[in-house]
Amino acid sequence: MSTDIKLNKILIVDDDEDILLAAKMLLKKYANAIIIEQNPKKIPFLLNQDSYDVILLDMNFVEDTTTGREGIYWLKEIIQHDPNAVVIMITAYGGVDLAVEALKAGATDFVLKPWQNEKLIATIHAAAKLKNSYNEVNTLKQSKKQLVEEVNLPFGEMLGKSPAMRNVIAMIDKVARTDANVLILGENGTGKELVARALHKKSLRKDKDFVGVDMGAISSTLFESELFGHKKGAYTDAKDDRVGRFEIANGGTLFLDEIGNLDLNLQAKLLAVLQNREIVPLGSNKRIAIDIRLISATNMPLYEMIEEQKFRQDLLYRINTVEIHLPPLRDRNEDIPLLAEHFLRQYAQKYKQPAKKLSAAAMQKLQNYHFPGNVRELQHALERVLILSEGDLIQPDDFFFLTPKTAKEAQVVNHFKLDDVEKSVIEKALQKYGGNISKAAKELGLTRASLYRRLEKYGF
Repeated sequence: MSTDIKLNKILIVDDDEDILLAAKMLLKKYANAIIIEQNPKKIPFLLNQDSYDVILLDMNFVEDTTTGREGIYWLKEIIQHDPNAVVIMITAYGGVDLAVEALKAGATDFVLKPWQNEKLIATIHAAAKLKNSYNEVNTLKQSKKQLVEEVNLPFGEMLGKSPAMRNVIAMIDKVARTDANVLILGENGTGKELVARALHKKSLRKDKDFVGVDMGAISSTLFESELFGHKKGAYTDAKDDRVGRFEIANGGTLFLDEIGNLDLNLQAKLLAVLQNREIVPLGSNKRIAIDIRLISATNMPLYEMIEEQKFRQDLLYRINTVEIHLPPLRDRNEDIPLLAEHFLRQYAQKYKQPAKKLSAAAMQKLQNYHFPGNVRELQHALERVLILSEGDLIQPDDFFFLTPKTAKEAQVVNHFKLDDVEKSVIEKALQKYGGNISKAAKELGLTRASLYRRLEKYGF
């Protein structure tokens, strides 16, 4: 067998102990592990416990020494459990009819014992290639599924003529064609994912996959499985092999949103992968080289978190070769007319309604509003107004739900600690929506998972 192909695990099932030991000695240098078993009735247990690159299965056992019926039975059980299983049948009673039946039942190949070592090794080599092709097909299927999900996400061009946005757009143009890791900083709702997609669209990797991961929505227990993948049986609910986001994004761009929400121990695992440029799926010993362009984003103060030992400084150095700071909407309110017209056109088309325009007074109200939810809040406000307003001209009263802070409220907030402010805002959002987590999270510009974490933090 070629030395460039080394399997992870081979399972050999035969009731002859001498055969098992001989096969194990012959094949041990071609796999990380050789598992041998005399009792075929343990096959279901073995399949549930682990996954195997190749299975060598005897055709004849003690209960049925000549016909091959028992071997065919267990072959069908294996294929039912894993349709992509690569099974090589071995028997001392070979025949064309039996071989054809085994192949029709799902066997990959057929060898006679006593075997020629070179023949068995060549057969394993061919099986290894087949298993690799199955894995590649599964990767492509998951990649396609991921792409379909990504295509269905809203995406548009970067809009804005303000000096702040011109600087952002210029930075995107300058950085996009490099492979530099980019960290996007900005408040919720400022458009960090939009910047990430713009970077990918203008990069040399634009024809490859853009894979986004909401780090705030991944629990610590599923972190490795989601990002690095897992083999079937790696843990209780691992019913099938899963390709991780790093592998799906191979050759393209990986966008890690809300990276500031990662626990320190998960930060260490992420750092190791970024340094070594390889992943090891759960339940596997096989290292997979990765080639991705990394873009990260957060609304959290990472530099302050480093001082508080809540974020690793070495990870920050790894992810922020270039930083892009997205300004809040209140600092570029001259862009509001352009954005407002864009969203009104977008939603008129979506809801098949006549185009509507903003009166001068309505536009002035928007530009005077502080928009704590930034562009996302503006977008939501215009969608709501387009649906509910009467007539073709939108008036200030149509934005009755946009209530600016009073001077007194602003003064009180300035004396709050940051945690107190966040807790108060969350409490008001929950009150506003009667405890509905989804609606409160949308209003706050958070994912449900992020809001749940904050609720736990503040003891709601």
